[in-house]
Amino acid sequence: MRRTLVRLGLAAALAVTLLAAAAVLTPRRPTAPAVPASPVAAQPPADLLAGRVERAQQRLRAVPGDWPGWAALGAAYLEQARITADPGLYPRAEQAARRSLTLRRDGNSDALVVLGALANARHDFPAARAQARSALAINDHDADAYGVLADALTQLGDPAGATGAVQRMLDLRPGLAAYARASYDLELRGRLTEADDLMRRALAGAVDPHDVAFCRVQLGDLAFGRGDLDAASTEYTAAAEADPASIGARHGTARIKAARGDLPGALAGYADLTARLPGTATLLEYAELLRVAGRDAEAGGQLELAAAAQRLFTANGGADGLATAALALAQGRPADAVTAARAEWARRRHPDVADTLAWALHAAGRDAEALPYARRAVAGGAHPATYAYHLGMIQLGLGRPAAARVEFERALATNPYFSPADGPNARRAVAGLRTSGGNR
Repeated sequence: MRRTLVRLGLAAALAVTLLAAAAVLTPRRPTAPAVPASPVAAQPPADLLAGRVERAQQRLRAVPGDWPGWAALGAAYLEQARITADPGLYPRAEQAARRSLTLRRDGNSDALVVLGALANARHDFPAARAQARSALAINDHDADAYGVLADALTQLGDPAGATGAVQRMLDLRPGLAAYARASYDLELRGRLTEADDLMRRALAGAVDPHDVAFCRVQLGDLAFGRGDLDAASTEYTAAAEADPASIGARHGTARIKAARGDLPGALAGYADLTARLPGTATLLEYAELLRVAGRDAEAGGQLELAAAAQRLFTANGGADGLATAALALAQGRPADAVTAARAEWARRRHPDVADTLAWALHAAGRDAEALPYARRAVAGGAHPATYAYHLGMIQLGLGRPAAARVEFERALATNPYFSPADGPNARRAVAGLRTSGGNR
């Protein structure tokens, strides 16, 4: 019974680490996995997790040799780090998991799964893959280990391997964690209707209010990605009703306001969002919106905060060339962005990395080098508006107006609200190309 309770705790804590790990430039990246059930629905998950950590610590003070308890404490620290955007908790998670391994080396898949999830959170995807495989060598029916493996293989650019791991997880334990990964797997292949269907299946089985909010946010993000603001707004509102503390709901609502032209409302939403969760990605989005509003000095302040958040992540064992490249681009340092994105591409072949490297090369005036990466980004089937816009700008830079116009029109047809800055740029580009009659 004790072992079962620990595994349930791990499943909740490690539900969707993939989605937090890849949250920098993508049009849809879920950021709020399931958390343990609570009798007080509106209580923030951070408070719940703090209580869970405290209870685990009390148990371990009483029974310091409880190796499953140490693994569960590591998982709780890891989830707490995600909820609070505090990578300073990563060393605590690692220390607890390694203490578990010290107490019980053989057969301790629990601790290996925690270390694998931690490696994913730090973006050390080869290490995550290795830890997951070690856990599966102990127990090849471990659904959590397959989840960690799927996350790592997705980011490493092994779509077939990731799909196989997701399918195995679905076979072993169909539920929110498996459905969310399967939905993202389908999204990466451009099968958006099926991705939506799987998230609705997850929603149908969700009972805990935080789980309901998570599913609603994913459905809202999918709707936003296809430019359906009404559907997206409905989902984000439902997410906030299920869990008033939902960060994903706040983020989505702020984006909806920006898309509908409510710039003051969007800015207020981002100010609240980044105060609650000062992550690099949301700080970069806030800075972009401030620039659209003509508040360049304030945008610069947000970029400084984003740089500080990135330094904190790195200081606690993280490595994220994608965020580094995005920050360099926002600060007008294209050469540094190319260096960071190229190094990240050497580590992992995810479509987001290909797109970011292409965009960095374009910003550096190297469109001929950028084009193969922009094409690689869409080769798997996904063709979100951001990818299309970047490819269009690269084609335009190469003197191919007809090809550029195809991509600009694709971006606007997919989601005309994909960016408060680049969306208007795409519309102006299409209008200019129509006027010039360029069709080469």
